[in-house]
Amino acid sequence: MAKRRTLAVAIAIAVAILTAGLVWAQQAKAGALATQDYVDIAQLYARYNTAIDTGDADGWAATFTPDGVFNGTTRGHEALVQFVHDWRDKRNGANRRHWNSNLVVTRTPEGANGSVYLQLLDVGVRPAAATLTAMYEDRLVKTADGWRFKSRLLHNDPVAAR
Repeated sequence: MAKRRTLAVAIAIAVAILTAGLVWAQQAKAGALATQDYVDIAQLYARYNTAIDTGDADGWAATFTPDGVFNGTTRGHEALVQFVHDWRDKRNGANRRHWNSNLVVTRTPEGANGSVYLQLLDVGVRPAAATLTAMYEDRLVKTADGWRFKSRLLHNDPVAAR
């Protein structure tokens, strides 16, 4: 009787291991991202926000590929750097903070697509006030330096009618 119980437990363990292996193989075949990729992508979003909010133009541009595009018009490292300078000098960017939520990342043959909600706050007033809500639509690629934005497109939420 004890031998049968031991055999049944061994078979159950073998089936569980085999099932887990098959699930893992199917995910790998489907191109699921590794857990570390999700962590690295979340860090990319955080570095992007921190860099633009602190005026680190080179750091912000470095979150993009060298030929990366922001909002369809700002292309390449130098243009991205200039965008941050203009943002801070001409558009009150020094008093803005980017807050993201609801990050969704999906694998693509080229890397990944991402989307995230944006709430832009003006911290130059008390209490801080929301100046914009929107959603980013992102194309991400994994480079030798880690995950980078290939393109970012901002979709502003419509302004409510009064």
